[in-house]
Amino acid sequence: MSRIKRGIRAHKRRKKIIKQAKGFIHGRSKKYRAAKEALIHAGQYTYRDRKTRKREFKKLWNIRINAACRKQGISYSRFINGLKKAKVSINRKILAELAVNNPECFEKLINTAKESLKK
Repeated sequence: MSRIKRGIRAHKRRKKIIKQAKGFIHGRSKKYRAAKEALIHAGQYTYRDRKTRKREFKKLWNIRINAACRKQGISYSRFINGLKKAKVSINRKILAELAVNNPECFEKLINTAKESLKK
C-alpha cells in the first residue's frame, strides 16, 4: 500500500486564509492562527456595520432635510406630515439629495406640504 501525503490540502487552506488577511497589520497577515482569528472578527464587524451604515445614513438624511426645512420656516415633522397629507411619496434619501443639490425643487415640496397642512 502506498503512502498518502496530505500536506497539499492543508497548505492550500492555510494559503487561502493568509491571502484573505492581506493588508492586516503585524502577524495577522503572516501567521495562520492570528490571521484566522482576525478574519473571524473582521467578518463579525462587517456584518454588524452593514446595519450600522444604513442607520447612520438615515440619520444624516434626516438632519439635512431638517436643516433645509428650518431655513424655510417649517419643522421636519410638520414637513413630513404635510407631504403625507398631500400624498407625495418621496423617500428620505431623495429628499436629502434635493435639499442639498436642488433647493428650488425642495422649496416647491415645502410649499406643497404647507398647503396640505392648511386644509
